[in-house]
Amino acid sequence: MQVLIILLIPFLGTAIGSGMVFFMKDKINVKIEKLLLGFASGVMIAASIWSLMLPSIDMAEEQKIIAWLPASIGFLLGIVFLLTLDSLIPHLHIKGDKPEGIKAKLKKTTMMVLAVTLHNIPEGMALGVTLAGSIIGNTGITIAGALVLAIGIAIQNFPEGAIISLPLKSEGTSKTKAFIYGVLSGIVEPIAAVITILLTSLVVPILPYLLALAAGAMIYVVVEELIPSLQEGEHSNLGTIGVAIGFVIMMILDIAFG
Repeated sequence: MQVLIILLIPFLGTAIGSGMVFFMKDKINVKIEKLLLGFASGVMIAASIWSLMLPSIDMAEEQKIIAWLPASIGFLLGIVFLLTLDSLIPHLHIKGDKPEGIKAKLKKTTMMVLAVTLHNIPEGMALGVTLAGSIIGNTGITIAGALVLAIGIAIQNFPEGAIISLPLKSEGTSKTKAFIYGVLSGIVEPIAAVITILLTSLVVPILPYLLALAAGAMIYVVVEELIPSLQEGEHSNLGTIGVAIGFVIMMILDIAFG
């Protein structure tokens, strides 16, 4: 029961963040939308560094591997993966409220959902490794340590759930659907954790690569989809402010609870 509760804590953080969509007005103000997109960019950049790349390097050192190798390979694989996926989705330019403009916005949000979901998989695997260590009992890892990690991930997941559901709602998706999409991005964490517990000896060696792969995917979405959107039209400075706020908040959460 303790393990089950710990597994569900990070998912709860994502669900609560996604639930913020129910407090949102039907039509989001352009200025607020810029701030939110900027905030999402800042969160994803910070998460890529502190939640993914640095742990990848640390884990590689623990495994007696060249520290930068898994991080470099995984990061580039993440970029290539999203680049390949992006090339399969036709590029459509935003033109007011025309259908092609709506599709372009949905494409951008879809890419962001995918990137956050990919980011959640190695986080879930990291929690699974910690839980496996506490279950084995001779690794120095306690169930309390796994609980602290789960709570830290849940706190980090709160803004991630919000940056998925809020843009979806602003682009015309119903609040319920936007909430569900946000929640689904987080359900992969407990699933990945369970699989890792069952296959710990097989998963641990490739975890540094998976962490970096998720980082590459997130950076790709920020550079390819979010930053260009921030520069379109007026109030681009608000997007920049949002990036700074999102980056600092996520950095603090990662360092304090990582």
